[in-house]
Amino acid sequence: MADDYVRKSPVAPYIDGLIKEKHANGYKYSSEELVLNRFDRYCNDNGLDSTDITRSFLGGWMEKTDSEGEFNHCKRISCVRQLLLFMATCGLQVYIPHDFCHFKRALPHIFDQEEIVDFFSVVDSNEVPEFRPDYERRLVQEYKLLFRWYLCCGLRNSEAAGIRTEDVDLDNGILTIMNSKGCKDRLVYLPEDLIKSSRKYYVWLKETLGAYPEYFFPSKDPVRPLANTQVDNIFTRLWQRTRYAGCNNKPTVHDFRFTFVVMRMNLWAEQGLDLQVMMPYLSRYLGHKTTKETFYYYFLVQDAYKTVEKKDTIADSVIPEVQHYE
Repeated sequence: MADDYVRKSPVAPYIDGLIKEKHANGYKYSSEELVLNRFDRYCNDNGLDSTDITRSFLGGWMEKTDSEGEFNHCKRISCVRQLLLFMATCGLQVYIPHDFCHFKRALPHIFDQEEIVDFFSVVDSNEVPEFRPDYERRLVQEYKLLFRWYLCCGLRNSEAAGIRTEDVDLDNGILTIMNSKGCKDRLVYLPEDLIKSSRKYYVWLKETLGAYPEYFFPSKDPVRPLANTQVDNIFTRLWQRTRYAGCNNKPTVHDFRFTFVVMRMNLWAEQGLDLQVMMPYLSRYLGHKTTKETFYYYFLVQDAYKTVEKKDTIADSVIPEVQHYE
């Protein structure tokens, strides 16, 4: 189990069944398993002695805690809702919550050219005092390449930070992204300048560690990869040192992915290419299941650039309704 917790409530067998079903369909379901373990404890703590899950019983679970954000609150309820739907398919009478998420999704921050230049100026000038541990100086060098991968390849946080060295083909400039969101594998091609930078970085990394690194961006412990939270934290610290730190729409690492989409679509539009023809290629490159997910990006950022807006004539026909994907 995700946290070695032993489930003991009356719904435990159904939690086991749901997780097995998800695994069989190719989903990791790790974070969801942790939520379901919490629900199992909730059932035990509140004296559940049968599989009769009523609306009243779920009342405490549905409440938002003081330290909980809207997203995590909705995810916690959604995971249990999946469990209850699974139990219903097994013939049990259970209450299934609905219409419980009402938070407004934050718009992405699309980096303009000045922000990009300023951010990477901060990244490249970042230094660690001599008295600090050696691993901190190593990490500073790793970040210089890592954040360029995010911007130039549109990768998700974990896809770059957690990539294994064996999945980085520096001869051909190809990244093999394994078991990404939706349990999909795909190939990502590095731009020519990033291939050269990545080769130079890898030679330096091997010399610094004195060994073959299992992960291309090792963490403080060189046998482990950088954690998503670590990358998020260092990004925030570096962004706070730029001239644009006080902007209203605070960016995140994931906004490099949105910016990549905007830059790519702008380039194609300027070249006069048909976006409807090109979109399946971009969708595949990003690891989306369908082009609708990629056009969802378009919907969120269509006010951030004008080139596509002037030349694209297909958006209204391919974006029937906004759905949340990532």
